[in-house]
Amino acid sequence: MTVFLTIVVVALIGISLWQMSKILKISQVSGSDDSQVANDKDNNLQGKLMLAFVVFIYLLTIFCFVQYHSFFLPESASEHGVDYDRLMLISMVLIMFVQIITQGLLHFFAYKYRGNKENKALFFADNDKLEFIWTIIPVIVLAGLIIYGLFTWTDIMNIDEEEGDPLIVELYAYQFDWRARYAGADNVLGKANVRFIEGVNTLGVDASDLYGMDDKITNELHLPVNRKVIFKLRSQDVLHSAYMPFFRAQMNVVPGMITEFSYTPTKTSEEMRNSDFMVEKVATINEIRKEKSKELVAAGDEALERYEFDYYLLCNKICGASHYNMQMKIVVESEKDYNAWLKTQKTFKEELTAQASN
Repeated sequence: MTVFLTIVVVALIGISLWQMSKILKISQVSGSDDSQVANDKDNNLQGKLMLAFVVFIYLLTIFCFVQYHSFFLPESASEHGVDYDRLMLISMVLIMFVQIITQGLLHFFAYKYRGNKENKALFFADNDKLEFIWTIIPVIVLAGLIIYGLFTWTDIMNIDEEEGDPLIVELYAYQFDWRARYAGADNVLGKANVRFIEGVNTLGVDASDLYGMDDKITNELHLPVNRKVIFKLRSQDVLHSAYMPFFRAQMNVVPGMITEFSYTPTKTSEEMRNSDFMVEKVATINEIRKEKSKELVAAGDEALERYEFDYYLLCNKICGASHYNMQMKIVVESEKDYNAWLKTQKTFKEELTAQASN
């Protein structure tokens, strides 16, 4: 009750001060022009401000490109990423070109044709030639961009399991982690359903399906370089999104259905780690972490370890409280190293046998 009365009193005091200010304003005699209609001085000021603002946003754009270019991703680490980046570059160049021209004209005309008592408005009811020009040019540009985008999208989404010797891998998402399931020597994934999840069978692989007996389930994703990988994606609970930015790959993981995506890795983890771009970026990150470590040690906490680059599979959908930490390490390596690693992983049959013996 006390709080309510305090709020009422404060509100009444505020209303009283507001009314007093209105009375004071009315009582004052002023020789200034307090009309709400803009005069020539106002129009000149607003016109100059419009010019100043367009110069400001141009300078800010240049500054952001120069200052924050290091936040851009490096060259793509996948085969299709080259086309993806080219399409993105063309789109951004067109957008920036149109933005610079239109914003410049908009603000320049706001200044040039600012209000003036001596000016009289002149307008055209219509102009067929102008309307044709500003309609047909965007149509041609957008049609070209869309057609090019469709061809690029078709190439990226062309998933043919019979073409070449693709590696078949399932990415399984659940709150809040990932698992990878590799097809065995038959290169065919066994059937799976969430209803079969029990014990070591965390992905719900159908134990009655012989194709699933040689499948291998891992908590780290290893991929051979320069070999096409076809991903089959499943979700145990909610909508997730498999996001691998360095490979320019993203696909929603939807409960109750299997989505697909494929790409061919072109750079091993070691090659990307030793690239000029990543060496510079990692050095910058470690400098920041070094300063942070000093603060942690001073506060009595443990120091941060040095950062080293690795590819990661991330979730790009806000899927719950620990969404930010839903990630899995990706290791891209030579075919030889990949095969050696895969041999060390237990098959689904071996996992079931070990569970039965316990």
